Amino acid sequence: MRHFDYPVYLDLRGVPVLVVGAGPVAARKVAGLAAAGARVRVVAPSVSPALDRALVDEVRERPFEPADLDGVRLVVTATGSRDVDASVAAAATAAGLWVNAADQPDDCSFILPAIARNGPLTVAVSTGGASPALARRLRDHAAALLTDEVVALAADLAAERARVRSEGGSTEDVDWSPAIDPVLPPVDDHPRV
Repeated sequence: MRHFDYPVYLDLRGVPVLVVGAGPVAARKVAGLAAAGARVRVVAPSVSPALDRALVDEVRERPFEPADLDGVRLVVTATGSRDVDASVAAAATAAGLWVNAADQPDDCSFILPAIARNGPLTVAVSTGGASPALARRLRDHAAALLTDEVVALAADLAAERARVRSEGGSTEDVDWSPAIDPVLPPVDDHPRV
């Protein structure tokens, strides 16, 4: 069993990404990658109406070939076939690429968390591949915190951090609690019973 213990956010703007598969699951992956600014190439023998072609730079309507990995930096395989996804994952891994195989954590070098966004705020929840359904439910609870008031607070704090840095200060030395607490009070330190 793999361990996915190091969360990271990637800047995918302009990054070439390969998605193998074009069904509903692959379409959701494509939408998320495109929203992050990735340049998405899709390879699949047939394309589902669920896939928004406007989000894709290129569609190759045929089975995956190892040459499809050329020029990409990240791979997502979501064909619905365990054997095909495992084969794509093995080829991507052999090529030194990061790969996610939908619903097959043993074939992944990274997993995709459940994500909630509002403006510049993003909350990502992962169960390390143990239960995507639980991750989605936790994401939905966290999403309720991403109100427009919290988004405005993020903008205010960004401006204040920029001011502190422009004056030669360190933002690490500032207690931000007085600005944050009125909008997002601290969580009670006592566990729920």
